Amino acid sequence: MKTTNSSFVHNSSYVDENVVIGKNTKIWHFSHIQSNSIIGESCSIGQNVNIGNNVKIGNFVKIQNNVSVYEGVEIDDYVFCGPSMVFTNILQPRSEFPQRGSSFYLKTKVCKSASIGANATIVCGNRIGKYSVIGAGSVVTKDVPDFALFYGNPAKFIAWVDYKGNKLDFDSNKVSHCKKFKIENDILIEL
Repeated sequence: MKTTNSSFVHNSSYVDENVVIGKNTKIWHFSHIQSNSIIGESCSIGQNVNIGNNVKIGNFVKIQNNVSVYEGVEIDDYVFCGPSMVFTNILQPRSEFPQRGSSFYLKTKVCKSASIGANATIVCGNRIGKYSVIGAGSVVTKDVPDFALFYGNPAKFIAWVDYKGNKLDFDSNKVSHCKKFKIENDILIEL
């Protein structure tokens, strides 16, 4: 076991040079944190997770087992990444014509408190909105709005959700029953 500033890194994991790991963060078995990555405070990095070079992860993030967070992905605070979900970072990969280095990687932004279900795939270059929910096994090929529930292959809008991920119901004036949201021009507005 390796510990620094009250963080925990299991002995079977590798942490490269120039990595920042926030206090109270736990990195479990067989994980690899590559150089110049930043992991915030109070995160849980599960078994067999790979954090690529130059990745930035916020505070209170939970990344479940068997997830690779490739260079080009940025994860905000309180994000949940389910087991074996997948990020990509090159839109048109070709083994014959390698595309290595930051200039080839499309940026993917996962905003605050988004939840990504097990085995979902996030195609690079998209934004996953705050408090959104991506259903298990979904393939996200476009931006996901804030507070949206998306699932399927390709993932499509299913419903609006609240801060906890519960589906929202709306009255005839398009105001949610909890009185915290309203739909205007097919966009969810916080009241």
